[in-house]
Amino acid sequence: MNKINIYVLTLFLSLAGVSVYAQNNRSQVVITSGQDNNVFFHTIERGQTVYAIATMYGVTPDDIYRLNPDSKEGIKAGATLKIPQRDMVGNTAKKQEGNYIFHTIQPKETLYSLSIRYTVPATAIVKANPGLSTSTFTIGKTIRIPATQVEDLPTTELKTVTKEIEYTVQKKETMYRICRKFNISSYELIKLNPKLKEGVKAGMVIKIPVQAEENVTTEPATATLSERDVNALLSEPKSIERVNSVKVALLLPFMTNEATPSAETQRFIEYYEGLLLAVDSLKNTGCSVDLSVYDTGNGTKKLKEILKEGALKEANLIIGAVQNDQIGPVAEFAQKNNIKYVIPFTSKNDDVLSNAYVYQVNTPHSYLYAKAAQGGCDLFAEDNIILLNIRDGKDKTEFIKTLKAEMKQRQIPFTEIDYTAETLTADVDTLLRTDKRNVVIPTSGTLEALNKIKSPLRMLAETKPECGLTLFGYPEWQTYTRDCLEDFYALNTYIYSSFYVDNLSKEVADFYTKYKNWYSKNLINIFPKYGILGFDTGMFFIGAINKYGSNFENNLDKIHYQGVQTGFDFHRVNNWGGFINTNIFIVHYQSDFNVTRNEVR
Repeated sequence: MNKINIYVLTLFLSLAGVSVYAQNNRSQVVITSGQDNNVFFHTIERGQTVYAIATMYGVTPDDIYRLNPDSKEGIKAGATLKIPQRDMVGNTAKKQEGNYIFHTIQPKETLYSLSIRYTVPATAIVKANPGLSTSTFTIGKTIRIPATQVEDLPTTELKTVTKEIEYTVQKKETMYRICRKFNISSYELIKLNPKLKEGVKAGMVIKIPVQAEENVTTEPATATLSERDVNALLSEPKSIERVNSVKVALLLPFMTNEATPSAETQRFIEYYEGLLLAVDSLKNTGCSVDLSVYDTGNGTKKLKEILKEGALKEANLIIGAVQNDQIGPVAEFAQKNNIKYVIPFTSKNDDVLSNAYVYQVNTPHSYLYAKAAQGGCDLFAEDNIILLNIRDGKDKTEFIKTLKAEMKQRQIPFTEIDYTAETLTADVDTLLRTDKRNVVIPTSGTLEALNKIKSPLRMLAETKPECGLTLFGYPEWQTYTRDCLEDFYALNTYIYSSFYVDNLSKEVADFYTKYKNWYSKNLINIFPKYGILGFDTGMFFIGAINKYGSNFENNLDKIHYQGVQTGFDFHRVNNWGGFINTNIFIVHYQSDFNVTRNEVR
């Protein structure tokens, strides 16, 4: 194996104290109708899409549309969808690993009753649903039922067994004749019939051992569990699986064959550099970390060689893989070897829907928009909301659609107007109220759109301070601060974002200083900053394993890491899948020139 020859992979390793190896190569619905064998029900959760739900169950969106025609127009949290069992629709979608059917929990059902109904041991159901507990085994929730597992169920096989029969001694029969007739010894016969020592007499009833073939059923150990013990499986306390030294594997395309690292490669190098800073910080707290680094290159050729390495199977945590064709094999490897796998970059990956070992850091857009709409409505429910339609080809169509649905569901009134350069000031002016705060939400997040509206709105804010004019916008706005920061303050601006760096905070200043001291350079000026992302990811996950063991998912609610740039609020996507980070911030540029960052809960 050749060492990675990018300078950063060999620099500062002694400082970090790590070993590095390179490889080239909200509403709950009660289902009251009976559940047949062909259809089950799914209760929609905030942020889910028809595509994601279909993928989760191994069917297609069209399969769902056929049973739920109205879902073509949109779905909302708390409603239910009929879902066809996968075996009823054929090979219409990517098959999940294993053979399962899905069941929607009904009133009065218990783990024990489902075990009896499907003739599947309760332990097998619990194993197939890692997220199952007393809090998730509730009416309307879906679980998957595994196909019969021979090793867990009663087994039946043809065996030769010895049985005792009663035999009446006939006239003139002797011990010798009886033994020959039943092919047994006199010793065996007398052992079962001690009275034969006194002689054989006609009419005596004696026991005879005979061998016969018959089907014998063997019960597994779990079959002896009582109904109470079976149901108690859901509330069993999970012990912490301690780890002496956290073994971490980082898989990134460092592209060592590039004479000059591309901009993309430089970002991945920076991520790695940030992760090294996290390792150093954790070591200073007494945490032992063993970090191995692999260059995956493009495609899967090198990756397949990496996954063959025996050492990788010993990892507690795998971070990385960038391309979707790489993520799938790594996710499968992690699941097979019981290793936690962190996907730090892409938000568009389906493995998290069916793999309990996957953690997706970058929030998928549907979850991001749902949480942002929730946060916006929480903030502005009592305000005068004005949606400003700016059609520039880069409209925030999906977010606006989600926001409108949230406002309608909560019965929050809003007004829509179209942007016109000549009449914008007058159009907004006519809608302003003095008894409420006035919140303007443009439908585009581009700098061009912001430049069109910021000056007219600022003029209104300055001439009519009693109206409390406020602007609500988008994650990319934080990259416009060089041109728009004063406007953000003047317009009391709020933005939602999965990432935010407060350059005025001590934590950020300390990170910048340490990064420059280590690497003699500044972070790349992009959003989000990969160096800080690497640091936050390392601090959260390595710290979690150090404190709560390799099964830290049982204590996620106790992990409260305050990220420099990223917040972490992981939720399991279903009872058998992985975890999605649903954390978002509401960043507030206040008119007193302060900036606050609050998580949406």
